Amino acid sequence: MVHVSVFIHNLSAERFWDIEKPIPPVQVATNLNIIGIDKKHEDMLEVPFVFTINYTPAVAQISVKGRGHVTGSKEELKQIHDAYKEKKPPPPVIVQSISNVVFLESVIVCRTLNIPPPIPLPKIPPAAKEKPSEPTYRA
Repeated sequence: MVHVSVFIHNLSAERFWDIEKPIPPVQVATNLNIIGIDKKHEDMLEVPFVFTINYTPAVAQISVKGRGHVTGSKEELKQIHDAYKEKKPPPPVIVQSISNVVFLESVIVCRTLNIPPPIPLPKIPPAAKEKPSEPTYRA
């Protein structure tokens, strides 16, 4: 089984919108770029990545850089590395592990900068007005 440890090396965030102006409705674009999959040791692969968040209109920008260390059996690591050499996408477990960590970190930074988080907040639908219940029988 493959295990992924994610390490963040650089986190950059900047708020462009004036703190006194209310933030308008925004569109958030996220991008996770896996730069490569390098064989570090017999039992470890290194996966450098860059994660960016852009807002439209330009409210803020966040950038997270780091590396994922993938460990597992030699056969699994060889299979992942060979697939990368053949220009195939990385396995979902690697992408998901990196995404989980960087999204969590970016939500914390968003709170600090007082900007909308990059994940959609749950929407609670308005409660429908209940009709008076129909009698269960009629005479």
